[in-house]
Amino acid sequence: MTPPEKPYAPACDRNRDPILAILRGCFGARGTVLEIGSGTGQHAVHFARHLPHLVWQCSDRAEMLDGIRMWLDEAALPNTPAPLHVDANLEWPPRRFDGIFSANTLHIMSWPEVERCFARLPGVLNPGAALVIYGPFSYAGRHTSASNAAFDASLRAGGAHRGIRDFEAVHALATGAGLALEADHAMPANNRCLVWRAPSAATAG
Repeated sequence: MTPPEKPYAPACDRNRDPILAILRGCFGARGTVLEIGSGTGQHAVHFARHLPHLVWQCSDRAEMLDGIRMWLDEAALPNTPAPLHVDANLEWPPRRFDGIFSANTLHIMSWPEVERCFARLPGVLNPGAALVIYGPFSYAGRHTSASNAAFDASLRAGGAHRGIRDFEAVHALATGAGLALEADHAMPANNRCLVWRAPSAATAG
């Protein structure tokens, strides 16, 4: 039997370095970062290799984990433990993290799933942790480019539950989880990199 091929997403090669530049500033201290929706595992290998002070914890739905393991096993990095099964519709592992990163996931999830993910953040983020979300967003109900409008239409044609999310709606969820917006970075290909920060232990206390 022919072994399965390692999954590959060309977009990861295009966006990984601009994202890495943001992550260097957000995740400067030692700690463990949870990546929600690791997909192929490409981002995890690239970021873990260039941010060796971090433990990069992959996670995704069960059907994605074998492909992620292929990337992690091939890279054999010391800071990439086995991927976790994390699903917006199921309970998450009882762990806390020093940061959370997710790329191109919110427009794939249904809106109730997005809400559930943000509602769980206070239970998994350590004080002062950063939440970094990469992907396309609309602002005040308007797309930032014609290409994003076309992408949104294609997403909704493939599933009514999908679609580019409005920044203000996502920011309201983050605020409800106790996070403060730290940065909104413009990225290539009409994407954004949004950074929220949990309160520090002193502030929380």
